[in-house]
Amino acid sequence: MATDSVPYGTPDAPRIAVRGEAHLEVDPEIARLGITVAARGKDRRTALDDLTRRNANVLDLLKSYGDAVEHLETGSFSVTPELKEHGRSERVHAYHGHVHVTAELTDLTALGELTTRLADLDLTTVDGPWWALRRDSPAHREARQQAVREAVQRAREYAEALGTTLAALVELADIGAEDPEPRFVGKASRARSMAYEAAGDTSAAPLDLEPQRQHVHAQVTARFTMAPPRL
Repeated sequence: MATDSVPYGTPDAPRIAVRGEAHLEVDPEIARLGITVAARGKDRRTALDDLTRRNANVLDLLKSYGDAVEHLETGSFSVTPELKEHGRSERVHAYHGHVHVTAELTDLTALGELTTRLADLDLTTVDGPWWALRRDSPAHREARQQAVREAVQRAREYAEALGTTLAALVELADIGAEDPEPRFVGKASRARSMAYEAAGDTSAAPLDLEPQRQHVHAQVTARFTMAPPRL
């Protein structure tokens, strides 16, 4: 019988199976902000005009930071009538409008100033930041490589305990390799939630935001053959 068809090896080619793990703590590479612009008017046109103007102010400010804002998108838009509380007729008391914008920053040095300036705009709410790593961050590769090195080292230690050495690598696999999505991605963490409303025309001092360290975890399983030990 061929050795490869025997999952636990043979006396002449015993196998050893180990798990390798790595845990890294690294600085984030991305910060995401959620910005909600609001407007309220007695009639629909007034609410729309105010909402359009305030949304344009937010977008202009974000775009003024150039490459520091890598990704910008509008997530939702709504204009909702508010009916009068009393009376049977469907009389509208006011209209409420909202636009939600998401911004992704890669220059974290600009984050504090930009967040403060956004929060200083009329009827603008800022939520975030959410810290994250890029999907292709070098931290993911480093974690995987460390997990492999740990698996090899652990297997060697077991072989040494038996007075023998590793012979060959039979299999190396990610933990959960059958899953449709890779597991070795940085954890997107929400450092804190902040909501600000404009309180006046005076400029506020830039916020001092401390990035939250990201935890990257990788696991592999490895199987080796060993030279037959003398027991």
